[in-house]
Amino acid sequence: MLKSDSTAVQSQPADSDSALPQLAATLKAAGDPLRLEILRLLSQDSYSVLELCRIFELRQPALSHHLKVLAQAGLVSKRREGNNLFYRRTGSSPLLQRLFASLDQLPLTESRAEAVGQIAAERAEASRRFFADYGNRFREQQELIASYSVYGPQVAQLLKPGRHAIEVGPGEGEFLEELASRFATVTALDLSATMLERAQAFADERALANIEFVCGDTRTAAARPGSADSIVVNMVLHHTPEPAQILRDLQAALKSGGQLLVAELQDHRQDWAREACGDLWLGFAPEQLSSWAEEAGLDNGRSVYSALRNGFQIQIREFIKP
Repeated sequence: MLKSDSTAVQSQPADSDSALPQLAATLKAAGDPLRLEILRLLSQDSYSVLELCRIFELRQPALSHHLKVLAQAGLVSKRREGNNLFYRRTGSSPLLQRLFASLDQLPLTESRAEAVGQIAAERAEASRRFFADYGNRFREQQELIASYSVYGPQVAQLLKPGRHAIEVGPGEGEFLEELASRFATVTALDLSATMLERAQAFADERALANIEFVCGDTRTAAARPGSADSIVVNMVLHHTPEPAQILRDLQAALKSGGQLLVAELQDHRQDWAREACGDLWLGFAPEQLSSWAEEAGLDNGRSVYSALRNGFQIQIREFIKP
């Protein structure tokens, strides 16, 4: 017994010693002002190498070196979107969380913030232009990936009762009929005037009289804090320039105890969806949505996952505002 206890005591320092090189490498990777700026920026969103070059005014080889150092230390992860690599911040150890908490309190410089705003505007314009040009073909193209019948009824089953609901990006308007029958008032919010008109035409045809149609982005919802019992975002996030920001905006719009329902593609490699369907992102890993929701102050709720015959996978996620 004494011998066994002695072995256990001796093994702990050995384990601690083995972790020291990794800790040193992590601290060394983070111990550079530019790399700290990169980590600060990547807390908000994923950016491609070329976008980061613009923001930090660096040539690609120099920036790629810094990203490689951060990736080797486990501080950033990368994913391929078509021909581009996108980077986002990672790291869940208590030490890194304390580092990130301090880092995130520092504001971006004015020039960096302007560059970030310009990139977000360009992404939004690309999405807006697609729906303005191809609105009449939206249903045909969307059904190449996932028709409303695949996810709509399952999302409806997760709805909790309440007085006011918001749907972000209502598309052709089908889910508005579900909301209008369950809530006293409904807001349909869309950045595309073309798509909003189509949703309104559907509502008029079904005589849905309790819906307000608003042309704008999710900042419009955030400007009405604590107003919604439920918010629904069906197959929208992969069209948007800043998915993490959208979750933060919608968290602000929810009442305490309110639910956010998200139907979304899981990450995939079918790059043709960019041109055919106006997708900015090739889906999202479930843990990525969970991470963004947590950072926005939302708790994980129920979830449903399903695979489609055409190779896509759907995730339906519920997030709750505490």
